[in-house]
Amino acid sequence: MQKCTYMDNSATTRLDERVLEAMTPYFFQTYAVATSEFGYSLGIEAREALDKARATIASHLGASPEEFIFTSGDTESNNMALKGVALALGQKKGKHLIVSKIEDFPVLHSAQALERQGFRVTYLPVDGDGFVDLDMLAKAIDKETILVSIQHANQEIGTIQDIAAIAELCKKKGTLFHMDATHSFTRVPVSVKDVPVDLVTVSAHTIHGPRGIGGLYVRKKTPIAKWMDGGFQEFDMRAGLENIPAAVGFAAAVELVTDEENTRLATMRDLIMNYLLTEVPSTTLNGHRTKRTPQNANVSFHFVEGESITLHLDMRGYAVSTGSACFSRSLEGSHVIYGIGGDHERAHGSIRFTLGRYNTMEEVDGIVTTIAGIVRDLRKISPLAPHDDPKDRKSK
Repeated sequence: MQKCTYMDNSATTRLDERVLEAMTPYFFQTYAVATSEFGYSLGIEAREALDKARATIASHLGASPEEFIFTSGDTESNNMALKGVALALGQKKGKHLIVSKIEDFPVLHSAQALERQGFRVTYLPVDGDGFVDLDMLAKAIDKETILVSIQHANQEIGTIQDIAAIAELCKKKGTLFHMDATHSFTRVPVSVKDVPVDLVTVSAHTIHGPRGIGGLYVRKKTPIAKWMDGGFQEFDMRAGLENIPAAVGFAAAVELVTDEENTRLATMRDLIMNYLLTEVPSTTLNGHRTKRTPQNANVSFHFVEGESITLHLDMRGYAVSTGSACFSRSLEGSHVIYGIGGDHERAHGSIRFTLGRYNTMEEVDGIVTTIAGIVRDLRKISPLAPHDDPKDRKSK
């Protein structure tokens, strides 16, 4: 197997060995079910580890431990937020929810599922950079609105929303606000002490933690109903045996992220964007130039298909993702690129580069020069590409 330079860290990340080291004792030594202080010693030790992990992660959100619920990941957390609030308030206040058009699928599909159950959903448009318009949001909120769900940072284009302004607006309007922070947690500072957000989704798999573990912050007194039946775990909000090794790993992963690492990622991100937009003609940046997560660069290459680029990169040992939904066995372009005003060509020609702890500047130098050559060769055989002097065409 050839060496792979992996730059699809928003899909998932390589587990940090230090995270695995922290998790290992809870597979082979302290492996009991978490019990209260009246249980046996092994169970008490497991409970203490779970409580410590919860406190660590909650503190990075500015929350108290009892406000943080462990889940199996961001998909479950987003489902719990939308459906839990709908169950709690649907018959009391109203059946209206608001989400942006470029949310990740767990939020979009949860909203669509609620629509099939009789709820009304407003899918809020965004501008060319992916930002929600506050005036439009204010007009969309009515007396039956029970929840607004808008992501902190977009999974494809990296744009960071003005969460503080959105949260203040929702508070003023008297509606709950949920934020999906799957792609921003520990990368972009935010504290629930400063921002009046009611629910926050986080996950370990995007920060070199284990897969299958995430969490939902629920502000005290937020009306939310238990939507999965079973036992009384997680403050009687999330039934099921606690995944203590993964919870410990999640906490370890959170503590390993540093400001220096985020600055290094942003430096590599900027190199990718600057090189491709300057040196490769007919390219378009997707998302805001500066108000984006430090690990994300997304560029559309006109006159070529993104799938062709990723295949050629894969043959050369580079792993990136395309903006189109080919992974779902469809030929649909990215709903995010369409959502920011992109056309079919732009949606199908977009490439997402997402960086992680193990990427190096040398890898970045290698991939940008490699992709420049691939795009040049593909355009030579593309019936869509104009075959005049490419230097006459400017990038955006």
